[in-house]
Amino acid sequence: MIIDTDTASDDAVALVLALTDPRAQVLAVTVVSGNVPLTPAVQNALYTVELCGADVPVHAGADRPLQRPAQYATDVHGQDGMGDIGLVLHGREPRPEHAVDVLIDLVRRNPGEITLVTLGPLTNIALALRKAPDIAALIPRVVMMAGAADGLGNVTPAAEFNVWVDPEAADIVYRSGMPLVQVGWDVSRKDATLTLAEGDELAARGPLGEFCVRIQRQLVEFCREVTHIDGFDLPDPVTMAVALEPAVATRVERRYVVVETSGDHTTGATLVDHLGVTGEPPNVDVVLAADRARFREMLLQAGAARAGR
Repeated sequence: MIIDTDTASDDAVALVLALTDPRAQVLAVTVVSGNVPLTPAVQNALYTVELCGADVPVHAGADRPLQRPAQYATDVHGQDGMGDIGLVLHGREPRPEHAVDVLIDLVRRNPGEITLVTLGPLTNIALALRKAPDIAALIPRVVMMAGAADGLGNVTPAAEFNVWVDPEAADIVYRSGMPLVQVGWDVSRKDATLTLAEGDELAARGPLGEFCVRIQRQLVEFCREVTHIDGFDLPDPVTMAVALEPAVATRVERRYVVVETSGDHTTGATLVDHLGVTGEPPNVDVVLAADRARFREMLLQAGAARAGR
């Protein structure tokens, strides 16, 4: 597994899920600008890897979208991306190799073996495809936290954040021919929410569980005020759960999906052809529902795992 992340509070929980799961061999964590600027995103990834006691290299990647100004989600995740709870998120060093080069190298050295999990804007992946188009045929599964199959956005009325930040990159990835699995914000909103009481239960499991809940402090406020979710939702962790255990996705439909890059009101929208009206061949396995109970079990198991420090 390679995990590409714009590490903030829900990304960190996804990392905990992967790094504490004995089934997962995480070869690298590659970082992209998105929820927060690249430098804090890298530090957040390094902190989380260290907390899990994992020996996994972290590599910095793209610090801006392909064509557009950088946009961040500090209103959702806090200024530091980790809920502004006072964590020491500085002083750690990533590996020197650029994330894009690492991604290309690992895929070429492990053809047909790597699951690529994307938790942020798709800039690093698009850059890798531009530089090394051959890798598209070497990756057997790409599980993406991207888009919304029901058309309901969380940053504009039509667009989910990760795709909206860099729609040109998303367009490249969606047209790449890679075996794509889309786990959209609609799945998180419906099937990957925790009430505050369920959050308390997770926090009580151990230091990692407590970490996973405490860093959602700003997200809880955002959900209360903006998305009107009771508690908080976890889009990146449910994506990771599907990557680790495909049966977590209880309804998956093969659909043609296109990314809007130039709409006046719909830039960043992922348009899912549910009825086949375009006549285009399907290009994405779109997850439409997830097993909430199993997802919650996986969170509790990860929260109870032994922390690295």
